Amino acid sequence: MAQKSFYSLKPTMINKNHKCLLIDDDINLSTVVSHQLQGLGYRVTVANSGTEGINNFKADYYDFALIDLQMPDMNGLEALNYIRTRDKKIIIIMITAFGTVENAVQACQKGADEYLTKPFAKEQLLFTLEKALKFRQLEKDNIRLKFELEDKYQFDKIISKNKKMISLLQIAGRAAQSDAGVLILGESGTGKEMLAHAIHHNSPRKDKPFIAVNCPSIPESLIESELFGHEKGAFTGAIQEKPGKFEIAHNGTIFLDEIGDLKLDLQAKLLRVLQEQEIERVGGVKPLKINVRIIAATNQDLLALVKERKFREDLYYRLNVIPLHIPPLRERKDDIEILAEYFIKKYSEHVLKMNPPFIQKLKDYDWPGNIRELENIMQRAIILCKGNELQENCLELHLTDKNESSAKTSASMSLENIERQAIIKALKVNNWNQTKAAKLLEIPRHTLIYRMKKFGIS
Repeated sequence: MAQKSFYSLKPTMINKNHKCLLIDDDINLSTVVSHQLQGLGYRVTVANSGTEGINNFKADYYDFALIDLQMPDMNGLEALNYIRTRDKKIIIIMITAFGTVENAVQACQKGADEYLTKPFAKEQLLFTLEKALKFRQLEKDNIRLKFELEDKYQFDKIISKNKKMISLLQIAGRAAQSDAGVLILGESGTGKEMLAHAIHHNSPRKDKPFIAVNCPSIPESLIESELFGHEKGAFTGAIQEKPGKFEIAHNGTIFLDEIGDLKLDLQAKLLRVLQEQEIERVGGVKPLKINVRIIAATNQDLLALVKERKFREDLYYRLNVIPLHIPPLRERKDDIEILAEYFIKKYSEHVLKMNPPFIQKLKDYDWPGNIRELENIMQRAIILCKGNELQENCLELHLTDKNESSAKTSASMSLENIERQAIIKALKVNNWNQTKAAKLLEIPRHTLIYRMKKFGIS
């Protein structure tokens, strides 16, 4: 089987508007390279000296600059330095007949993106241009995504006109400026992780990592290693050292979701992390200093777990410096309509309106799955809707009767029964699709299957 050439690439990113400045005192080479670039779709300006190249650069805008390293009047590094200090975005490729590691390192230190050694084939030139362009595009995309992420997690982007929620967001905004422990309480689907993201992205740590850990999703035998890391040979299968989530989150924020599911021995180790600001890898012999802010969340009553001796009291008070309780959707009915309108904009390709009976049916429902359930319901209703108006019959397949829901909930208020009913409702809402039900409940699928077996749900 014939091996493909390393340089056998198509010019997938070439744009006819890309302008290239070619600076090289070798007139014959300049003519050949210019012709090749023009054949690839570039608009090329040729300069046969460093001084001429600088003058061309001053007079116009360029996407690329190809600069020869050795020129009589001005060497390529001087031209590179002049251009780079005045244009951070231009892609610069150095070309030379005297290719050494030292030259390449020096050029890259001064801001070159790539390095070509003469003589080079047309395919090699194309490959180098494409690679540099793709890398620069990746940088632009990362910057754009960073700004989009910061914009997404601004507190004023969290949709609500409910007084309790507005007050909670104001407290969260003040908490973001500190390193105090935050404990976010609320039912599944209320948006605990989104609030944690907002706190991080509005804090002085916003440019550092945000690491989310769903505690129940990690097998009990691996959770210590996942959180704190392990050394090579610490246990069977530990073939190399591995940093834990706390190490990765150094100088940033770690979000511990469903912290009420942590076992007591892990709670003790987490308490030590909070007190000493240091961790010890599994199999390690010395502690590692870390600087991490902890935001925890749970849908359980931690005080009740403390009384039952299932959660450490000292850890509870360490975490609960600033408690934020997100009210369930049934307690913020005034938000249902504006959230529904947001999901219409998110999922519909054209303008849709909700008729009054449709809105009333949304408001009459108890929403055990909260905002996550509302999003799923609205997405399905948009798909099933005919015409430009969402009508109540679009919801008949998805919503259970409020009285039936209330009757079942009031039948038993034990924690296990409430959990069982929530699982059943999530399964019904998703037509017994376990993957979608697990997503609605914000738990891993294997945890859902375990709990279904535990409660005898089939």
